[in-house]
Amino acid sequence: MGLHQAEGASSLSSRLSLALGEVTYHKVTDNKDRDEIFALRYHAYLAEGAIDPNPEMRFRDDYDDMDNCWIFGVRYAGELVSAIRFHVISKASRKGPALDVFPDIVSPIVESGMTVVDPTRLVVSRTASRLHPELPYLTVRIACMAAEYFNAVKCLATVRVEHEAFYQRIFNFVPMTEPRPYPTLKRPIALMVGEMEHIRERVATRYPVFTSSEAERDALFERPGAWALRAPYRSPAPVAGPRQPVFADS
Repeated sequence: MGLHQAEGASSLSSRLSLALGEVTYHKVTDNKDRDEIFALRYHAYLAEGAIDPNPEMRFRDDYDDMDNCWIFGVRYAGELVSAIRFHVISKASRKGPALDVFPDIVSPIVESGMTVVDPTRLVVSRTASRLHPELPYLTVRIACMAAEYFNAVKCLATVRVEHEAFYQRIFNFVPMTEPRPYPTLKRPIALMVGEMEHIRERVATRYPVFTSSEAERDALFERPGAWALRAPYRSPAPVAGPRQPVFADS
């Protein structure tokens, strides 16, 4: 890393650490919260041309109702500013959007006994993102914490072409596929895979905001049935056979 890059990383790390103290994470457990997040999703995806208008002005799908799905909102000064969901995919729960769209990549990982976290529906309020550009990082942090809590060896990213560079630059995610049609979205989505060992040992060193305590993770993710999805910790195997990066969200 060059001096300019190191200074840039240090500056971003400081901003992220400061911003983290200004937001709260909220696990969605009732219909009122779900409706607020579905509305935020709708306006974000509609503005990007990823979905068609609908009279309810809400964007949800059947994946939101799966028992291995968590949905989170991020609030600043009490206002919902971003959201994310994730599925924990393993032999114990072979359900999730990445598994359905990219079975040739995800299924062998799961069948080998590994657990993966599949984050999707990452949205940030446009108004809030202009005022607080750190919000995408702080929202993705939830998926990093989930991967730690569930002892996932790998974390997935199903992203649009224009967002791929972010995951490569910050998390060293590896592009695995060309973009494919994705349920409910008008734009194709590509799959990327990240190794939790790398995120834990290198990304969190560069950006300490991505570290978390066991108590914080327990408070966010514990719920009936959650322990059944946790895997014993195991050393990750390297990702095999990726395509060449093309600098290509679900």
